[in-house]
Amino acid sequence: MIPVFDPYLGEEELNNVGDCVKRGVISGMMRGDYIGEFEKLASAGCETRHGVTTTSGTTALALAVASLGLGPSDEVLVPAITNIATAFAVVYSGAKPVFLDSENVTWNLDPDRIRERITPRTRAIIPVHIYGHPVDMDPVMTIAQEFGLYVIEDAAEAQGAEYRGRKVGGIGHVGCLSFYINKVITTGEGGMLVTNDEQIAERARFLKNLGYSSRDKFTHTDLAYNFRMTNLQAAVGVAQMHRIEEVIERKRRVAAMYTERLRNIPGLQLPVEQPWVKNVYWMYTIILRDDMPDRQHVRDYLADEGIETRNFFHPLHKQPVFLKMNIVSETDSLPVSENLGRRGFYLPSSPLLDEPTIDLICEKLRKALNSG
Repeated sequence: MIPVFDPYLGEEELNNVGDCVKRGVISGMMRGDYIGEFEKLASAGCETRHGVTTTSGTTALALAVASLGLGPSDEVLVPAITNIATAFAVVYSGAKPVFLDSENVTWNLDPDRIRERITPRTRAIIPVHIYGHPVDMDPVMTIAQEFGLYVIEDAAEAQGAEYRGRKVGGIGHVGCLSFYINKVITTGEGGMLVTNDEQIAERARFLKNLGYSSRDKFTHTDLAYNFRMTNLQAAVGVAQMHRIEEVIERKRRVAAMYTERLRNIPGLQLPVEQPWVKNVYWMYTIILRDDMPDRQHVRDYLADEGIETRNFFHPLHKQPVFLKMNIVSETDSLPVSENLGRRGFYLPSSPLLDEPTIDLICEKLRKALNSG
């Protein structure tokens, strides 16, 4: 089976973990020296001054929401096409996610849809750089400034991507990264909040560590969390940051090979790279037009040939959990997101893929498309 993803790991990761074990510095709280180094490297990579490690990208988002003081009676604008973690982070705080439709070129949230969803209760926007392509951030930031809204960038799928020469994660008030095994760089699990705002960073560090007081450690003034990354994970992260540019170039090469081989297939929509961005192609995602074979048929054919694929995210406004919570209704309609969720899937996207393997995948995909 050709997996949908394999991480790119090497000797430095192994040596760093061995160093932690030999010295007994494996915790995220006591003598976690790799944590500080990892926070500096990853935050600098987003062109921000502060980084706060967490246990996952989900908890990085939850920590961002909490650090900005969002809660009950507040609304947060969230794209309908994203991992459900983005919306869960809002719901955990008691705030309400309000879903935005996508635009049909980059598949990111459509900035033209933002104003119509703003109400007096709206306090933040979470643009998600979906599948590695940055959101068009200038109109997002302009609208946020006009209405006094926070911007939390969900850069979980786009670490290292660039928007008009700026690194994503450092454009909004807060950025959130994920280091899950299939992300641009990995620590197995893990995440990070990045920001240029020292007060937000201090609040995040306080809340992620059970709200321990610097003067009287076990007297707590706020409801807080244990979102601490371990030093073992950070040790892997330091090594991964040393190779991030190589990983990104490998992923871009994989995407270029796919595009070269698939671009002339009628009815197949491929990922793009707008002239004002650098796409890191987290996953190579394709959309089947309505006149193409059924998506499940194509995926089943590829699976029978030993090629793993994965569906596009299911639109959040159609998620049963949010219907059950009365966050959405059955009549809610976001047509672009619904089409993407119905017809999109992604191909194996590891930076370790070589040209013969991509040739094989593309050959089998062509046969799958002609077999329906």
